[in-house]
Order: sequence, then C-alpha cells, then structure tokens
Amino acid sequence: MVRKKVKMYMTPKCEWCKKAKIWFKKKRIKVEDLDIVEPQHQPLRDEILHKTGQFITPTFDIEGKIIVGFDEEELEKALA
Repeated sequence: MVRKKVKMYMTPKCEWCKKAKIWFKKKRIKVEDLDIVEPQHQPLRDEILHKTGQFITPTFDIEGKIIVGFDEEELEKALA
C-alpha cells in the first residue's frame, strides 16, 4: 500500500489537533506536524491562509487535497 504524504497545520493547545494525532497514530500513518503558533512560523500561517482562505486548526494537506478540521470521513477518502 502506498502511503500518502500528510501535513497537519496545528497548534500545541488545539484539542482537535491532539485527537487527530492519536487517530493517525492508531492508523500508523506518519504526519508532518506544522506548528503555526511561533512567530518564526509566519510563512506557515500565510500558507494555510492561502490554501484555505481561513485560519482553522487542524488543517490537513494530503498531497494537495486540503481538509479543514478533523473530519475522519474526509481524511479516509483523501488517504484512499
């Protein structure tokens, strides 16, 4: 099975981000966590705004497919 590259734009205190990390871990899917809180991460905040037009965490980029919020059904579809 080919694994897709998953990026998660997140913040350390975001409860949905924590739930998403657990969900991916259970599925043994590696996720690149992109913490957008620190000032040096302004480019990441700009990137998420450019891709979605909004600033919501978690936001996922699965090989170009953008999913805003922790939606298991949408994540499953994007990973299939």
